[in-house]
Amino acid sequence: MTDFILDLITRGGYLGIAFLMALENVFPPIPSEVIMGLGGMAVGRGQMSFVWLVVAGTIGTVVGNYPWYWLGRRFGYHGLKPFVDRYGRWLTLEWEDIEKITHFFHHRGWWVVFVFRFMPTFRTLVSLPAGMGRMAHWRFILATAGGSAIWNTILAGAGVVLDRNFEQLDRYVGPIALGLMAAGVGFYLYRVATWKPRAQR
Repeated sequence: MTDFILDLITRGGYLGIAFLMALENVFPPIPSEVIMGLGGMAVGRGQMSFVWLVVAGTIGTVVGNYPWYWLGRRFGYHGLKPFVDRYGRWLTLEWEDIEKITHFFHHRGWWVVFVFRFMPTFRTLVSLPAGMGRMAHWRFILATAGGSAIWNTILAGAGVVLDRNFEQLDRYVGPIALGLMAAGVGFYLYRVATWKPRAQR
C-alpha cells in the first residue's frame, strides 16, 4: 500500500503533491500526514527536492482552504444561517456552533488561522469563520501559508527520517493509512446517525 501511494506521488511530482493537498482540505481522501510523510520518503530516495516538496504542499493547502474562506466571505455571517439550518444534520452542527466559532475568532485575531494549521479538522474549518469575519485576503493567505509551511516541513522531515526504516515501516503504514481513513468515515457516519439538535437532547 505504501509503495502504491508513494509511486502515485512520485509520478505526479510536485503538481501531484499540490493537488492531493488541495483535495485533502476540501474532502480528505488521504490525510496530509500521509501525503507529506510519503513525499518526505521520496526526498529520502532522491526523487524529490525537500524545499519544492514543502512549497508544493503549502500551495496545495492554501488552494484547498480558499473555497471555505470564500464561502464564508461570500455568504457572510447571517447569509450562511439558512444553509446551516437546512443541512446542519449532515454537517452535524447547529447555528449556535457557528456563533461560538465566530465569536472565538473575532476575539483572538487573525493569528488563530496560523495556529489552527497545526490542528486536525480545525485547520480547515477555521477558514470558514475567517471569511465570515471578512478577514483580508492577504492576511488569510499569509497566515494559512505560514502555518502550513511549518507543519508541512515537520511532516516531510519525519518522512525523510522514516524512509531509513522503510522496509519495516511499509508493513505498518499502509494498514494504518487505510485504518485512519476508515475510522474517519466511520466517525462521520456515527456522528450523522446519532446527532440530535440541542432542543431534542
